[in-house]
Amino acid sequence: MIEQFVRLKSLIIKFNNKRTQRFFKYGAPFLILMLGGSFGLKMFTNLRYEYKPQVILRPEDLEKEGIYMKKPEEVTLESEYEKIKNLDIDNWKNIRGPRPWEEEPAQQNK
Repeated sequence: MIEQFVRLKSLIIKFNNKRTQRFFKYGAPFLILMLGGSFGLKMFTNLRYEYKPQVILRPEDLEKEGIYMKKPEEVTLESEYEKIKNLDIDNWKNIRGPRPWEEEPAQQNK
């Protein structure tokens, strides 16, 4: 019984000595916060994806809503490059759009 008390007393003394060191005062709490925070955030972000309703979009359903998608064969990188290559990017004019509180194009011509 006395030996256990002596061991406990020595552990308390060691803990008090370690508590005053800079690493255990500042470094250890910082590391615990960083590592524990990353695991905690992982759990919370998994919840977002676990309980998010999974909706499969089919082209037929989209067409009923009025959304028409192009077929993947119609749009290629080369075809889009050809469209952009023909644009004249050297001659352009900066036109400011109307603000919500302004009148329509009448003020743009000033």
